[in-house]
Amino acid sequence: MKVIGIIPARYGSTRLPGKPLKMIAGKPMIEHVYRRAEQTTHLSAVFVATDDLRIKTVVEAFGGKAVMTSADHQTGTDRLVEAIGGLDLDREDIVVNIQGDEPLLEPKMVDELVKPLLDDRDLVMSTLKHRIHEAEELNNPNVVKVVTDQSGFALYFSRSPLPYNRTGAEVTYYKHVGLYAYRQAFLLQYASMERTPLETAESLEQLRALENGYGIKVVETNYQTIGVDSPADLERVKRLLEEV
Repeated sequence: MKVIGIIPARYGSTRLPGKPLKMIAGKPMIEHVYRRAEQTTHLSAVFVATDDLRIKTVVEAFGGKAVMTSADHQTGTDRLVEAIGGLDLDREDIVVNIQGDEPLLEPKMVDELVKPLLDDRDLVMSTLKHRIHEAEELNNPNVVKVVTDQSGFALYFSRSPLPYNRTGAEVTYYKHVGLYAYRQAFLLQYASMERTPLETAESLEQLRALENGYGIKVVETNYQTIGVDSPADLERVKRLLEEV
């Protein structure tokens, strides 16, 4: 069984154009992500899926692998599907979607993500969660929350605080960490599904799987990472990496 990592990386960004090529500690952001992905235990190969020749050229210059994809994709999942089209994957092989704007990715997070699909061939999709300790995160709609059943499968993802604690009971809150692993056959099926009402309302693509009755295994991780969505995020990451 092969486990392939794909890093979707598009050049266009409303808040930070050319984001994958922003320099951090002497290297472009996409190289930091790629190098960390290479350090995982389970990935047999890593590819960058991009819509821009400048990104492809930079990736290949540092020795990475890159594939060109359409500039018209609406989601990273769509780009993922096109990218794996040229790879020799079997139905049960695993595809990991690694965010291209997280240069502080902890490689062990990818291993935690992949392990359930390696252990159980009936699972089709997995993701991660991390415990929330700050009220600011809980109430921030940009921090996606997740609740799971007692077997660790997602019940729901939301931008609202979840669950609503009406009785004041002791509740542990979790935020969703946006790494995904898919069984290859399910990824192709998932990408072909129509957008669903809750997915559209929350603007959360993973709800499409839940609304169609598919289970998403959610693994708790103790590791954290920082997504770069703005110039302020970029400066924060620069400070952290330059201190290392």
